[in-house]
Amino acid sequence: MHSLSRREFLRLSSLTAAATVAAACAQPAAPGPAAPDPVAEQPTTAPAAPGEGSRYVEAPALVEQVTGGSLPPVEERLPKDPVVVSVWEEIGQYGGVWHRCAVGPNDVGVIRTRFCGEPFLRFTTDASAVVPNVIKSYEINEDATEFTFFLREGMKWSDGVPYTADNFVFWYEDHVQNADLTPTLPKWATDPTNGELMVLEKVDDYTFQIKFESPYGLFIQIVSGAEGTYFTDDYAAHYMKQFHPTYADEAELAAKVEAAGFTNWWELYNDRRGHANLERPHIWAWVPTRMPPDIPAIIDRNPYYWKVDAEGQQLPYIDAVHFDIVENADLLNMKAVAGEIDMQHRHITWTNFPLFIENAEAGDYRVLQWPLAEGSNCCLHPNMNHQDPVLRELMQTKEFRIALSEAIDRDAIHQLAYQGFGEPRQAALIPECPWFKEEHATKYANHDVDLANELLDGIGLTERDDEGFRTRPDGTPLSITVEYAPVFGPWGDTVNMVCEQWKEIGIRGIAKEEDRTLFSQRATAGLEMDMGVWMMDRCITPIMEPWFFLPFKGGTPPSTAALWWDWYQTKGEQGEEPPEEVKAQYDLWDACKGAAPDALPPLAEQFFDNAAENVWFIGTVGRLPNVGVCKNNFRNVPEDAVQDWAIMSLANTNPEQYFWKQA
Repeated sequence: MHSLSRREFLRLSSLTAAATVAAACAQPAAPGPAAPDPVAEQPTTAPAAPGEGSRYVEAPALVEQVTGGSLPPVEERLPKDPVVVSVWEEIGQYGGVWHRCAVGPNDVGVIRTRFCGEPFLRFTTDASAVVPNVIKSYEINEDATEFTFFLREGMKWSDGVPYTADNFVFWYEDHVQNADLTPTLPKWATDPTNGELMVLEKVDDYTFQIKFESPYGLFIQIVSGAEGTYFTDDYAAHYMKQFHPTYADEAELAAKVEAAGFTNWWELYNDRRGHANLERPHIWAWVPTRMPPDIPAIIDRNPYYWKVDAEGQQLPYIDAVHFDIVENADLLNMKAVAGEIDMQHRHITWTNFPLFIENAEAGDYRVLQWPLAEGSNCCLHPNMNHQDPVLRELMQTKEFRIALSEAIDRDAIHQLAYQGFGEPRQAALIPECPWFKEEHATKYANHDVDLANELLDGIGLTERDDEGFRTRPDGTPLSITVEYAPVFGPWGDTVNMVCEQWKEIGIRGIAKEEDRTLFSQRATAGLEMDMGVWMMDRCITPIMEPWFFLPFKGGTPPSTAALWWDWYQTKGEQGEEPPEEVKAQYDLWDACKGAAPDALPPLAEQFFDNAAENVWFIGTVGRLPNVGVCKNNFRNVPEDAVQDWAIMSLANTNPEQYFWKQA
């Protein structure tokens, strides 16, 4: 069984209904020297018999339950064709607890996606491919309008109930088409051209089809990310039906709603669907057994997990994961420095890198640097739909945006604010992305103050006040307030340096720090903020969520064109009609979403060329490492693994194959 690289997927244009992608292409080389890529592969044959009477090996922690009759033997709990995970270093050993930390109770929710998430297909460690995961294979018709998915016969939920196509039918018929549960259709599940909901049909217990009227070549990548993790785990039909009026007794459901303190049935339904509900079954490697406010939060091994190693040992190796709850990231980092965290990248800050190195021996850990898929860590978002008509016109003027970008001394920011980590660059894709062009990373990012001044003079900003700052066309002082919440990097230092550098071109920049809640509120409103700051992530799979390559309405990231986006989303019924170059970019994205594989490359190339030329976003320093700590005897952890939300890191490194190496 082989995987499909993104480049190969884009090149294949004539997949027939009988040709599954799972068998179509060769697996890419693994990152790192002589290390096997820990991707989930579908075996052509079952593992050789590792023990007496069974092809599979039982975790010692479960043996007592099996011998006591409360749990079936491992071979009865696994599907007929379990995923065989290629371990990173060596076949692991069973046992132990993995100690991590979360910043506040809500942060434990990472288990739902980036930690335990199990999408249709899973991105590989280096994000160069997607490989079958929950599904064992799939087929796509020639124009990418019909997708057939084949599940693993015998796969089960964590409570032992069979995992079948009925779960997806339940989502389609009873969740997404129920207006109380889904007042707005999810964009990923709608036709890229007409916005109509996809059609989902059950073929048999382990096969279902998804159909669109228009080509939707990106659908496979989309269900390999966050949306795929919700789709596969949130809708256990046998459990959720008891909270749905189509299936539940009306009086019994009303009593449950009242007992839980809710007003409506859909509030109870969504509460029971949450990860903190200890009763809900999952398909994860570990399932919640203790959640906040109880501390630590605990997830324990799933006895029905559907993956094994090459010797037939059921995964995961580690028995449980404990999440201690701390108040903030600073406390978390101090615990990491002291060696109190076994393995973690989340909320570990690279600014503490010297401390980690200095204390690594005493804490018995190694320091990892996984590359982040960030084009720019501190990315500036000019608000082109500002409520102030003068600022709006200036922000919409490309020459003005170019001047602001050219005036930034990124080398100085790189050395002083980022301590030499990462690299100075424009808001652009990263080299690991197939659409990357070197010129995009340097375009309008040369620290050319003379050019910046020339451009500003050329658009009529020639008048200055007594302090030497330029004035607006209406004669009033020209200033740009740059708002930020200090959450994912040295944004305060960076913004203050940018404002200081803008003085050379007569622009008065004002740095304004806010707490994240206030920042999100102002950024979402979209009309008052002059310029906001956020990290430019998702630059490894940018077509899936291209928020940094077209003007859009956001929150975090902040809005750059709230009115234009409303116009685009409502097909002109609301908002404000954008200029032609922006409409062209929206049209290109629609074309990219719908393109069959052979049609996508030239469309994507033009899309990113347009983004680079128009400078809708301004980058500073990017390609930073995601620093992490890892105990020396905590093994099968890759030395190098691309990190990003879109690919569900760290789930893409297969944490189910991590283990404690015993003497």
